[in-house]
Amino acid sequence: MAQSTITLAFFRPPAALTHPGPGRPGRERPKVVPMPTVLLLRHGRSTANTSGVLAGCAPGVALDDRGREQAAALPARLAGLPLAAVVTSPLQRCRETVRPLLDTRPDLPLHTEERLGECRYGDWTGRKLSELADEPLWRTVQHHPSAAVFPGPDGESVREMSARAVAAVRDWNLRVEEEAGQGALYAVCTHGDVIKALVADALGMHLDLFQRISVDPCSVTAIRYTPLRPFLLRLGDTGDLTGLLPPPAAAEDPTEAGDAAVGGGAGAP
Repeated sequence: MAQSTITLAFFRPPAALTHPGPGRPGRERPKVVPMPTVLLLRHGRSTANTSGVLAGCAPGVALDDRGREQAAALPARLAGLPLAAVVTSPLQRCRETVRPLLDTRPDLPLHTEERLGECRYGDWTGRKLSELADEPLWRTVQHHPSAAVFPGPDGESVREMSARAVAAVRDWNLRVEEEAGQGALYAVCTHGDVIKALVADALGMHLDLFQRISVDPCSVTAIRYTPLRPFLLRLGDTGDLTGLLPPPAAAEDPTEAGDAAVGGGAGAP
């Protein structure tokens, strides 16, 4: 009986991704190229949040009293963080959230980004969440959001919302790096579902799992981007943020090049 021979070809990683190790001279470690860290701020609590209404892109939705208190506390929470810029959704509740921060830092550049606006919920906009829970589409939004398309001529799909938000942050990463240098830190004020979609992208999660993520009003979610992968540094943080200070220039951090910290790392100094 004739015998066949199977040749196995093993993948060899490119030299640029191969790190030196004990007894392996001649292999250079990839050059550390830190990329920006983005602070994703969800807007403070709004009048729609407390009334149980899906605000969407409807105009005139302001912060409530609690939301204004949250926004007023933001400058102290971000004190000491060398922000290079603030990028905001065009909607009123986001602009009101960043106003106290900008008042304390008058030289901080402010940019408005349409792609970071709220999901376009179409005919669902302005309706009570308790009513929407009875709609057939509600279960799709909850369990299979990547298939959800909101009704009406102004509605979009969750996939479209995710794609535009991810593209916007990637574009702003490049712009902030060009204008402020490698390893810069900047803030983006946007909306809950937008932040959840950005976190899912950073973690490599399927969009159908993004409903497992929760971000409170005026919370901070921090993502540091590197040439190999993003790192989720904070998720829905409503407390102290000094641990997000960039490390001293002399400190060598392997995660800046995209390597994960084996063993978990030492954390903030």
